[in-house]
Amino acid sequence: MSDAERVELARRAGSSDRREAQRARIVLACVEGMSNAGVARLVGVSVGSAARWRGQFAAEGLAGLGDRDRGGRPVAEIVLTSDERETLLRWARRAKSSQALAERCRIVLGCAAGKSNQDVAAELGITAQTVGKWRTRFARKRLEGLSDEPRPGRRPSILLDKVEEVLTMTLEQKPVAATHWSRTSMAKRSGLSPSTIGRIWSKFELKPHVADGFKLSTDPLFVDKVVDVVGLYHNPPEKAVVLCVDEKSGIQALDRSQPVLPMMPGMPERYSHDYIRHGVTSLFAAFDIADGVVISKLYQRRRAQEFKKFLIAIDKAVPTELDVHLVCDNLSTHKTPAINAWLAAHPRFHMHFTPTGSSWLNQVERWFGFLTDRLLRRGVHKSVAALDKDITAWIEQWNADPKPFVWRKTAEEILESLAKYIQRISGAGH
Repeated sequence: MSDAERVELARRAGSSDRREAQRARIVLACVEGMSNAGVARLVGVSVGSAARWRGQFAAEGLAGLGDRDRGGRPVAEIVLTSDERETLLRWARRAKSSQALAERCRIVLGCAAGKSNQDVAAELGITAQTVGKWRTRFARKRLEGLSDEPRPGRRPSILLDKVEEVLTMTLEQKPVAATHWSRTSMAKRSGLSPSTIGRIWSKFELKPHVADGFKLSTDPLFVDKVVDVVGLYHNPPEKAVVLCVDEKSGIQALDRSQPVLPMMPGMPERYSHDYIRHGVTSLFAAFDIADGVVISKLYQRRRAQEFKKFLIAIDKAVPTELDVHLVCDNLSTHKTPAINAWLAAHPRFHMHFTPTGSSWLNQVERWFGFLTDRLLRRGVHKSVAALDKDITAWIEQWNADPKPFVWRKTAEEILESLAKYIQRISGAGH
C-alpha cells in the first residue's frame, strides 16, 4: 500500500458515509496484518464482508471499494402521447375518480417525467414494487392497464335460470290464499332460502309487500288544462294575481276520550284511538303563488252560496287594478248559474280548472297538507268555535312569514312522464 492510498483510506474512515467508512476501516485493519475474523470483530461486520473488501482492494486498489452496477431487470421507459397525458391528468384530478385510479395515474405521470421507481415511491408514499407494477402494466397495456383486472371469485351458487324463475313468479303469479308474495312463501315455492329471495328482490327493486295508489284522469281536456294551469305557474300574467282556490270541508272538532299522554324519552306522544265529535267546519282558502299569502274564510257548510261569499272576500282583498286568475277544481259548486252570473259581473276574475281527478295540480292542496300535519291531525278541540279559533290563528301565523312553493316541472315534462307511465302499465287493462 502506498502512502497516498493510506492517507486516502484514513480520510475515508472518518467519512459520514457509513459504508465508505466501514470499507476503509476493513482495509486498514487488514494492512496491520489482522485476519479476516479479527477484522470482522473489530469493525463489526461479517467475516465474508471482510474477506470481500480485502480481495477487491488487493485486485483493484481504491477503485475496488466503490459500488458496482447491479444487473436486475430493465426498467420500462414510459413515453406518453398528448392524448394519454391529458387523460391521465384528468383522471388524477377528477372528483369522481377512485383513489386507486388517481394514484395509478400519478405513478405513470411520475415515471413519464423520467423519475426512478424509488423517487416516485418516495414522492407518493408507496412502495417501489407498487410503482414498478403499474409502470410495467402501463407500458404493456397503456391506459387500459390501469383498470383492475377481473378476479375469478366464487362461482354463483344460484343459476340465472333460477333467478329468472323467481322473478317471473313474483311478477306474474300470486300465492295461494294471499294477495302477494312474502319471502317465506316464495322460498317454499322456489326451494331457495328466504334470505336469497330477499337478495333477488332487492337486486331488481321488487317489493311485493308495498302497494301504492294511483289515478289517471279521464278528462278529455286533460292536456289543455295541464298546459293552462302549469303555464300560469311558470309565466303568471302581468298586473294580475294568481290564486289557487279550494275548500277543505268536513274538518272535525275532535276531542279524545282520554287525556293525551305527553312524549317522554323512549316513548312518543300517545292518543286514544276513540274520540268524541263536536261538529265540523269548512275552510275556504286562496293561496297566492307569488308570495304564499293565504286568503281564507271559515263556514259551516260548503255550498255555492259559501263559495260566492268567498269570491266576494277575494274581490275585497285583491287591489282593484289587478286581474284575478283562480285555479280551481271541477266541483259543481264552482260552476252553478249563480257563480257564473257573479263572474260575468266581475270581468277581472278568470277561472282556470284543473283536470278531473288531478287535484295535485292545485298548489293550495300542498298548503292544506301543511295545515293537516302541523295542526289538525294531533289537534284536540272541544267545540267548533275552538277549532275555528285555532285554524284562524295558524293561518295568521303562516301569513306573518309566508312561503311560496316553487313549481319546477313544465307541462311538457309532466305529459312526457305520464306518457311513460301509461306505456309501462299499458298491459294492465288501462
